[in-house]
Amino acid sequence: MIRRILMATALGSLALSAAACNTVKGAGEDIESVGQAGDDAIN
Repeated sequence: MIRRILMATALGSLALSAAACNTVKGAGEDIESVGQAGDDAIN
């Protein structure tokens, strides 16, 4: 029983960390595109 709980917790943590990584990557790309648009507007 404890082994199943630990396995479920580990899999849940893995799924959440993968989703968070994708979210941070997407936010970084958004910030980069805003910076590029500002640079294009200045030039």
